[in-house]
Order: sequence, then structure tokens, then C-alpha cells
Amino acid sequence: MDALILSCSTGGGHNAAAAAIKEALTLRGHHAVMLDPYELAGKNLDRKVGNTYIKIAQKTPRLFGVIYKLGDEYRRLPIRSPVYAVNKGMLGIMQAYLQEHPFDVIFTTHIFPGEILVNMKNKGVPLPKRIFVATDYVCVPFTEEIECDYYVTPTKALNPDFIRRGIPEEKLVPAGIPVRQSFCADISREEALEELGLDPQNRYLLLSGGSMGAGLIGKTVGLLCRHLQEQPSCRLIVICGNNEKLMEQLRADHGMDPRVILIGTTDRMALYMKGCDAFLSKPGGLSSTEAAVSGIPLMHISPIPGCENKNMAFFQQCGMSLAVGSRIEELPAALEKLPELAPQMRANQKKYINAAAAEDICKFAESITQTPGSAT
Repeated sequence: MDALILSCSTGGGHNAAAAAIKEALTLRGHHAVMLDPYELAGKNLDRKVGNTYIKIAQKTPRLFGVIYKLGDEYRRLPIRSPVYAVNKGMLGIMQAYLQEHPFDVIFTTHIFPGEILVNMKNKGVPLPKRIFVATDYVCVPFTEEIECDYYVTPTKALNPDFIRRGIPEEKLVPAGIPVRQSFCADISREEALEELGLDPQNRYLLLSGGSMGAGLIGKTVGLLCRHLQEQPSCRLIVICGNNEKLMEQLRADHGMDPRVILIGTTDRMALYMKGCDAFLSKPGGLSSTEAAVSGIPLMHISPIPGCENKNMAFFQQCGMSLAVGSRIEELPAALEKLPELAPQMRANQKKYINAAAAEDICKFAESITQTPGSAT
């Protein structure tokens, strides 16, 4: 099977899901290409699209929440969205690419590429089967507008949200959100810490604002440092992502504190989740799923308004996380509760999250393209 996986660099989650699908397809003997379609347009359009989103999420999360709410209201109207109109300009570029590079199936982990494809479909351009893979625990605005052949949803329990938006039930495939194999690996805490060069005699809290380093990370580190004073064997690992300004600020404020370990972007997130004793993170769909698959006690903080509030609510309702939200002053008290909640939290994570989602998605693609994989 020749598969194209379209993503968009508006945060790391969409790319992470796309990479997980590519990895699973490759392991099953297929040929897969992962692409940000805006790269084809040149003039750094892919970076401009991604950076615009990231800057809003980092600097003005409330504005992002307003935009999300407007999108949710706009989808009630019987007309196409502005996102559909904006992506019309990509039709010819994408058509030329697909003529030169034919595929059996196209996956998309973001609605922006989905809008490009539906523009092509509405103009009568022949397309292979199209599969949208949701990366949040909600039907985000305009998902219904991209008119894919199939929609991979996070869980059957959330299918009604997609159905009420007008997506036919027979198009829904509740396989889950795909994560890379490294998060599923059977590795002990001690083995993970040894590979990371960390002392297993210490306890470790892992703090992240996602790939963009968003949320109240600076304030959270200050609160946790006071908590660490009462926990001499506890260390705080902070993942700053690509937020260089955050890294500079934290170095200035905490760079001399041996209890605080500052990390920028990393390709070892699975090891950190396997080795640390708790994960404090904004409720991104991918990072939350990776945490659940890793089996790490999870605390949700500083959601970007919109779909992350929905992610946090779903995880809290299923007992898979402890939700603090923007009330980070409650962190120290919440941390005291976490050890007691951890065993049931891990059990719920196994119950509600499909660790094999990436492989199951690939098997489904094989079934609709009649191209069986070589792996079992």
C-alpha cells in the first residue's frame, strides 16, 4: 500500500499522530509519505501557517479560545467555513503533486489538509480513499466539512459528538488516537532512568507545555520549587519545547537550582514518561494519550481554551487524570492526592485508551484498499 499522511505544524500533536501512523505502516511493510502540504506552496507557507497558530496559543490563549468558540458557532451556519475558502488556493498545487505521486489512501491528522482535499473533491478531482484521524477528544470545528470517507475517532463513547455534527455513523472508526511504539514499550522505570542518565533513587515530576511550551509554565515551576523544598529527593524536569523565550526565562530564574532540570525539544519523551513518577501537562490530545499509554499518573494544568478543555474533561470523567486546570495554586495539595489516585488512574488509562490505535488504523486502511500488510 502506498499511503500519504498529511499533517500541519500547528502544534506537535498532529505531526506526532502522523508520525505514529507512518511508523505503523512501515512496520507492516507499506510505503508511507508524511507531508505538510503547505511546503509544496513554497515561500515558507508551512512555517507561516504553523507559527501563526503557535504564537496565538503561546501569547494569547484567551484569544485562541474566542476563535475556537466562534468556529463552533460558525459551523451551525449552512455555508462553508472561511477555512474552506482559504484553502482553495492549494487545489492546483496538491493536484499536481498527486498526479506525480499516486497513492492508495490519504490520511489527514488536521482539518486544514482535509479542507484542501474536499476542495479537490468538489471540483471533480479523482482522489483515493481519505481517512481523517482525530487528535483530540472532541469533534473539533469543521471536521464535518472535510467530507472524508472515514473518520477515526478517539473512542466509541465520543462517536455521538461526531454524529450530531452530521457525520454518518457508518463512517466512524473508533480506533483511538495513534501514538508511536516507544510509548508502548515494556520498559521499567529503572531502565528508562538509566538510559536518561538520571538517578533512580530520586523521584521525578515531569512538567510540559507541549511542543510549543504553552501555559503557565513559569508560574508552575515557581510553585513546584516551593513544594520541592519539602521533598529533598524529588526533582522537577521541565520540557520547554520550542519556546526559546520560556527556556531563557527559566534558566534565569532556576538555572542554578540543582533540583530543576530544563529540557528544550526532545525525542525522548517516551523515556521521560516511563521514568518519571507523575506528569503535569496541558491537556493536549496527543500528550494525554501518550501519558495514558505510558501509564504515568497524570495531572492536567493550563488548558488552551477550546478543545483542550474537552480533553481535560474527558480524562477527568474517566478517572484517567487529575484536573487542576488554570487553578495552579492548587497544585501542591493536588500532588499530595496523586499517589493515592495513581493505581486506579493507571487501570482506567488501560481501560479507556487503545495503545494499539496506530496498528488498528493501518489494519483498517488495509481492509478498505485490499492491500494486506506483511506484519502480523
